[in-house]
Amino acid sequence: MRFRADFSGILTWLSNQGLEVVLLILGAALMTRVIAKIARMWTGRIDSRHVDEEYWSEESKHLHSLIQVFSYVAVGVLYVLVGIQILLRFGVNLVTLVAPATVLGAALGFGAQKIVQDFLSGFFILAERQYAYGDIVELTTSTGVTSGTVEDVTLRITRLRNLDGEAVIVPNGQIVTAINQSQDWARAVIDVPVPNNADMDKAHEVLAQVCRDIIEDDRVGEYILDEPTVMGVQSIRLEQTVIRLLARTKPGMQWEVGRRMRAVILRRFRAEGINLDPDGLAAIRAGMLRQPSGEGAV
Repeated sequence: MRFRADFSGILTWLSNQGLEVVLLILGAALMTRVIAKIARMWTGRIDSRHVDEEYWSEESKHLHSLIQVFSYVAVGVLYVLVGIQILLRFGVNLVTLVAPATVLGAALGFGAQKIVQDFLSGFFILAERQYAYGDIVELTTSTGVTSGTVEDVTLRITRLRNLDGEAVIVPNGQIVTAINQSQDWARAVIDVPVPNNADMDKAHEVLAQVCRDIIEDDRVGEYILDEPTVMGVQSIRLEQTVIRLLARTKPGMQWEVGRRMRAVILRRFRAEGINLDPDGLAAIRAGMLRQPSGEGAV
């Protein structure tokens, strides 16, 4: 008895629906590359417009983030549509999948609540413009606090780059509080510890003069939005009186302005004969050299 295999039906399917399936897969792969190319092109244009600028406008940062999100969503929708077409080519009746899909959707809804929460939180982050690409943020999550420069915002995660150069990925649903340190404008806070045996009126006069002159400074004058102010005595200690200065700056430039103002204050104090004690001198120098924990690596 001979076994005779009939491959005519398989060959017919491969020459028709099989070829269509292959073309759909190749088309999906090609469209994925096209979408990624278009997204890189648009984000590249935005980056090139701001390559020589110290800070970006809020519109540019928001647009950069939206382009990244839309590219991810477009790829996801593309894969779903191609998957449906492939199932049709295999003769699957999609109507019969409605009931199983409903049960599966309910199961996923209960089992993937955190993922759904991540997507909803990501949607509101983008819709409310809480932060965007390039912002310096401090995020409080259920596991602690992390800070850095925003490199990517999707509907599910936010990726930061901290001062150590480490990429920190935070699910959007775990974010409890977001502090944006570079939105619209920023403020440099400079606390100056003046020895109690110094002439306070003279020290106050020197600080006021620094506030008037710093606007014309060659290094940071362009970053200051208006004349800094001497707020007065912040605290009184056993050997020091701390005087606070405030300067409103362009977004993300508060640390540079603060370091420059500390250097100028230290030089002016020396010229006027106001000698800081070792603790005060160390505090001023630490503020000149150390980056605050909230400052991201750009």
